[in-house]
Amino acid sequence: MTGTDVRTGTEDSGPSGYAAARLRLLTQGARSGPPRRAALAELTDDWLAGLFTAAAESQGVSGGVSLVAVGGYGRGELSPRSDLDLLLLHDGSDTGAVAALADRLWYPVWDLGLALDHSVRTPVEARKTAGEDLKVHLGLLDARHLAGDLGLTTGLRTAVLADWRNQAPKRLPELRELCAERAERQGELQYLLEPDLKEARGGLRDATALRAVAASWLADAPREGLADARRRLLDVRDALHLATGRATDRLALQEQDQVAAELGLLDADTLLRQVYESARVISYASDVTWREVGRVLRSRAVRPRLRKLARDRSDFLRRAVTGDGRAPGGGRAAAERSPLAEGVVEQEGEVVLARAARPERDPVLPLRAAAAAAQAGLPLSLHAVRRMVATTRPLPVPWPAEAREQLVTLLGSGRPTVEVWEALEAEGLVTRLLPDWERVRCRPQRNAVHVWTVDRHLIETAVRASELTRRVSRPDLLLIAALLHDIGKGWPGDHSVAGEIIAKDVAARIGFDTADVGVLSTLVRHHLLLIETATRRDLEDPATVRSVAEAVGSQGTLELLHALTEADALATGPAAWSSWRGSLVADLVKRVSAVLAGDVPDEPEPVAPTAEQERLAVEAFRTSGPVLALRAQKEPVAAEEPTGAPEPLGVELLIAVPDQPGVLPAVAGVLAVHRLTVRTAELRTLRLPDAVDDAPLLLLNWRVAAEYGSLPQAARLRADLVRALDGSLDIAVRLAERDAAYPRRRGVVPPPPRVTVHPAASRLATVIEVRAQDAPGLLFRIGRALEDARVRVRSAHASTLGANAVDAFYVTGAEGAPLPDGEAAAVARKLEETLRA
Repeated sequence: MTGTDVRTGTEDSGPSGYAAARLRLLTQGARSGPPRRAALAELTDDWLAGLFTAAAESQGVSGGVSLVAVGGYGRGELSPRSDLDLLLLHDGSDTGAVAALADRLWYPVWDLGLALDHSVRTPVEARKTAGEDLKVHLGLLDARHLAGDLGLTTGLRTAVLADWRNQAPKRLPELRELCAERAERQGELQYLLEPDLKEARGGLRDATALRAVAASWLADAPREGLADARRRLLDVRDALHLATGRATDRLALQEQDQVAAELGLLDADTLLRQVYESARVISYASDVTWREVGRVLRSRAVRPRLRKLARDRSDFLRRAVTGDGRAPGGGRAAAERSPLAEGVVEQEGEVVLARAARPERDPVLPLRAAAAAAQAGLPLSLHAVRRMVATTRPLPVPWPAEAREQLVTLLGSGRPTVEVWEALEAEGLVTRLLPDWERVRCRPQRNAVHVWTVDRHLIETAVRASELTRRVSRPDLLLIAALLHDIGKGWPGDHSVAGEIIAKDVAARIGFDTADVGVLSTLVRHHLLLIETATRRDLEDPATVRSVAEAVGSQGTLELLHALTEADALATGPAAWSSWRGSLVADLVKRVSAVLAGDVPDEPEPVAPTAEQERLAVEAFRTSGPVLALRAQKEPVAAEEPTGAPEPLGVELLIAVPDQPGVLPAVAGVLAVHRLTVRTAELRTLRLPDAVDDAPLLLLNWRVAAEYGSLPQAARLRADLVRALDGSLDIAVRLAERDAAYPRRRGVVPPPPRVTVHPAASRLATVIEVRAQDAPGLLFRIGRALEDARVRVRSAHASTLGANAVDAFYVTGAEGAPLPDGEAAAVARKLEETLRA
């Protein structure tokens, strides 16, 4: 050996030659990304193999020893400042020679200032250490032979992989817990302004964990986009190492512009957006994979008990199934499915499509499935989402009413909305439904107050708004405003001004009428008005309050803006909302409300009945019983769609019945028994010209829809309504029996019901408003409670806005006059207690 010492090996494999070649490789601008990492790994492989060969010859070692790359180096993922993870594997026959060989390998690496993670073990020791240390086991899964005894390396690889697969039921839960602990410490990569590319959730560690899960053969990660996401994060880490000259994985703010330039990106925001998009892919793949791991492990745990149960009940099964112990058609019976909505079922803890679902004919199905999943607190199946992406046709413009209602239900489902929304977004469904979402997707917010990207902040605002839906008369508008209030970010200029224009377009596209579009655009344009005015202006100055009143325009919009302001601040971060800020905003709202109070509208004139309503009323008067008609409402078919019958949007239910006690709860109860959801409801008194004064009729005009399945026949509804009115059909018992037959689901915990009295809303009656979570039988319970309170319902105006019911009842005393204040408050209090029970 010439020009070398015992620590450096031959001249050809010496550190100076490797260092020069390494420097040339890292400074070549034409080579970056995977080609550079592969070339750096190959160069390092050749250098270390040369060192090993020279050292082995000098020590007289001819076999029983090998040099193995593990961990990131084993995968060939060498960034400029990456550690070299090396294992010197030996058969234990000459430990002294192996120790000397190790010295001749490690010292040249240290002399170059390279970080080294090294170990010297026999295969038995390596397997034992792997069994005790999960991180060691993970590193060995990527073991790659560099030099020496290939058989020794191959034997260890085979044994380690077999151990991993055999121990998967124990090791994978450990790995999942390790990932969760790391995420708790490091946060989520897709939202951090200074993320750790390796350790944060959705980073390179999680990508490696997914490889380990796949190696277990127990489950596999969704592969679409995963390799590209991992590559992008590695590219960023390479640029970070070159920009800083350090072995760091934290993308600090002061280095982001330089890293972006190294990658040829426009700016630091573009860099962060790419990082966030990659992290989101890995995080979603992790969620899906760990869910599948849990399902498989639960199935394995249950299987022995099921086999015993099957043996004990084999005679029964043979009689009950096909006579030979097999499910019809052979094989084992399908997993139990529980219906959630039309075309949507729950199976094994996930929301999947029903066998009869036809996504290609049902453009509302993605929103219906998402809303059902969020309401049930369950994840959407990856396969279901991908099937809908592949086959569902676009929604018509404007959207049908059901689509709009399902979107509102999804947004109003609280915390489960986040996971379901992420599932839709991961497969591109969100931007298909709302194209304007693309500009805010993964967009960073360089503001210390904000803890989320723009898109996640919008969803977090909707989650917060769902907790405030009892405070507003139009929860649907509150939730949509929450989703859209920052939609203008990413456009030039004031995001509120840009957002107002976008919100108008989106609201019209999803089917809101002109008045609602105006309210939504006002909310988006002025979503910062209350908090900025309350904290920056003199509220004692009348001009301040007047300016806010002029911008808001109405009490209803003010009510919505107040709730949106609080939801927006709470979703921004801990520093954005406090009791002090809340009190200032509440004071401003009170002052503005006083200014707007002078615009209270007069009592509306009663609307004349239509010809159809009058015909039914005449028939009800003639027969002294209920008369009803069902009329399907159809969505128009777009000109470019294939010809065919349009899909039914819902059914208009008209009922005329002689005025008598219990009509409202009877009708509502019959509809609940038949699984009909009430979307809107109006009840008013009608007097026919030929009828005597003491024989008024009640006219009900409701829109209903079947929860799942087809609509019942009108004759059946009328027969049950007759029985409910004469007392032969006990609605309460029927509903209780049905509820008892279904298992309780975890689902969403909604805010409690709220019942309020609006004494100034009408001169002729007392208005009692109920805001509650929509549920089967809700209107029946309200109607029965009002009957028990011995008040007369002069008219009712019920509406279902997503998952929220907002019902107003105009009630009077026995003589037809408004209730005294004390009595009205007592009725409202009793009704609220009944609904909370």
